[in-house]
Amino acid sequence: MNKPITLNLPEDVYNRAEGLAQLIGRDLTDVLIEAISLSLSSTSPINDSDRHFSESLKSLSDREVMAMSELQMESEQDLRLSQLLSKQQADTLSEAERPELWGLMQIYQTLLVKKAVALREAVERGLREPLEARS
Repeated sequence: MNKPITLNLPEDVYNRAEGLAQLIGRDLTDVLIEAISLSLSSTSPINDSDRHFSESLKSLSDREVMAMSELQMESEQDLRLSQLLSKQQADTLSEAERPELWGLMQIYQTLLVKKAVALREAVERGLREPLEARS
């Protein structure tokens, strides 16, 4: 079942999507649906990989769970991600750098999901207090 939504896209995003749709001879809506599906597929908290990760945490020691709850990108990757994000914000990101930014964002999002799952496990085990919601 499809759910209708309305999006306000930045003009450059719209233009790139429209250009791709014309180039490959597909409807703009189909291109946007595919792009959104692809971007969410590897970071969805309910995919098989994350379910397996969540289950594997159950067999880890408390120390290992705490280590997983502190996951971070490698410093070189983090620095490069920051550089590319700055270039994107300044609208100076080259076409050649876009896939690199995309890949680093995927790594970041994957680590963020794993860290969140490990934090939940640590809280459930009583190893740490829940994170407080900030208002």
